[in-house]
Amino acid sequence: MTDYEYILQQAKLFHYKGWEDGELRKCVDMLPTLSREELVKLDHSKWVDDKLRKEVINVLFADKVGKREQRIKDMETDALIVEFRDKKGGNVALCRKELRERYKAGRDKQIIAGAFYISNKSDQQWIELQMRRELYGRYSNNRLNKTSWK
Repeated sequence: MTDYEYILQQAKLFHYKGWEDGELRKCVDMLPTLSREELVKLDHSKWVDDKLRKEVINVLFADKVGKREQRIKDMETDALIVEFRDKKGGNVALCRKELRERYKAGRDKQIIAGAFYISNKSDQQWIELQMRRELYGRYSNNRLNKTSWK
């Protein structure tokens, strides 16, 4: 019996009752020995549950896991804003997070503020809050001002 057949047999066995930790570890350890075609077959199999499928994906795309985040961190701010505005690119949330971190660190504040002002409403509110905090301090909301009129 090949490693592929063994893993598939175990996936069928544990499909309904859940994996035992020892068997799951054993199957995960066998994954790197499989060919790419066998890994793809496992990924598309109806017997493979989310736990094993996640490990199959990690083996299939081991060279790409984590590189997208690093690529975004290494981008220049102008290129990052272009990527942020591309709503179909799939990197909007990562770009938003990186732009917010750069703004808080004091890098290219004007450019980032301009990009957030022409973005969606939550980005506009976030940038307005940050600017308000810079002008009036951390507690710039109306809670402090409500007690001062009494």
